[in-house]
Amino acid sequence: MNSEKQTFASRLKKPAKQWVKCTIWSLIYILFIAWVGNFWWLLLWPFIFDVYITKIIPWTWWKKSKNKTVLSVMSWVDAIVFALVAVYFIHTYLFQNYQIPTSSLEKSLLVGDFLAVSKASFGPRVPMTPLSFPLVQHTFPILNSKSFIEKPQWEYKRLKGTDKLERNDIVVFNFPTGDTVCVKQQNPDYYTLCFLYGRDVVRSRTDIFGEIVYRPVDRRENYVKRCVGIAGDWLEVKNNQIIVNGKPQEHFPGIQYNYFVQTDGTRLTDEVLDGLNISKEDRILLDNSQAGGLISTLGLNPNLPVYNFPLTEESYKKMQSTRGVVKLVIEPSGVLMEDHTFPLGNTYNWSRDNYGPIYIPKAGAVLKLTIANLPIYERIIRVYEKNKLELKNGQIFINDQPATSYKFKMNYYWMMGDNRHKSADSRYWGFVPEDHIVGRPMFVWLSLNKDKSLFGGKIRWDRFFKDASR
Repeated sequence: MNSEKQTFASRLKKPAKQWVKCTIWSLIYILFIAWVGNFWWLLLWPFIFDVYITKIIPWTWWKKSKNKTVLSVMSWVDAIVFALVAVYFIHTYLFQNYQIPTSSLEKSLLVGDFLAVSKASFGPRVPMTPLSFPLVQHTFPILNSKSFIEKPQWEYKRLKGTDKLERNDIVVFNFPTGDTVCVKQQNPDYYTLCFLYGRDVVRSRTDIFGEIVYRPVDRRENYVKRCVGIAGDWLEVKNNQIIVNGKPQEHFPGIQYNYFVQTDGTRLTDEVLDGLNISKEDRILLDNSQAGGLISTLGLNPNLPVYNFPLTEESYKKMQSTRGVVKLVIEPSGVLMEDHTFPLGNTYNWSRDNYGPIYIPKAGAVLKLTIANLPIYERIIRVYEKNKLELKNGQIFINDQPATSYKFKMNYYWMMGDNRHKSADSRYWGFVPEDHIVGRPMFVWLSLNKDKSLFGGKIRWDRFFKDASR
């Protein structure tokens, strides 16, 4: 026994720098545990103490090996394991990278912008799907296999943040209706596809729609939009003007709408359209032989060139003074494609440009439920807040009890893209629950123009470190 005590005592005799390292990392670990609020993690603290002081577990056994191959391989393994652990915690609790994949927020944020996203701003979520590979959202590239294990699933919990989500913030969030996904067709979402083609068709035609997969909340696709309505707001869109709680909202410089542009026969050159920052993907010259009826309906001349593309307020004014342009008409909703707005199959006669009024639920608020407003809040009650919801003989039942009202458990948000006529947003798939919020974009750290060559302006240097939060 005495020899064992002497052995342990000898293990404690370490240089001061080892004790300093152990103290610093112990403090960091304890502060992290206090932030997370899960004190069970203290059970792992003895391992930190052992790494620096007692060294009962031979953590660095390979350093004593005389085999150069073992030394080389294990040094790489050691570095990779440390990097993966560090990246996991940084990616989970502090920051992540996000690339703008679509034009839904142009021209505030551009396709090809790479964003640094702060998870600490609104408070990072404790991982809901803890067994997942860092830096891979849901699917390993090339392998096309899941990057996470569905179980265990932890309850939603958000740590204290440095800020709170406010109206008009740009926000990264998990796609709410991305719980069920058709692998080959992900836009529109699964529920819209079922509405358009029928559930049986979508599930049986794997050649068209692909495999149907399920994704937990934090493994769903990341989206970025502007939060135009926060919990407790009443929101309405009238002729493209957002109105919140009866007040028209400000127009940001990057907001754009689609227009039909007629010229006197002049063809708009790439140079002109480049000057207006209109991407090649958005440059549509209508085929007058096929769209003549639509063109006439808009009050335009079907015998002259007609273009369709998005314009900001600034580019609209420049287009008015562009040589050859004779008329601009804003694109009415539903003229180029059907307007299937949320909730699908609704009888409210809402459209992309004229929507609501709609109440955005707040945690603790009680809403009177009716057959008329049930389609709006059905998904919240049934899916996001996990209740049993039924409609029997015109009576609403929640968890087998008759219900005339409902008390919300979470806050919800209304997200829209600044490219207002080309954004799949809350007008089409509804509310964003608070447990889907990922973080706040801070700045652009890289920006690549997909329409340009590497030495012909591909790197947009002027966008480096641009504020991406507003």
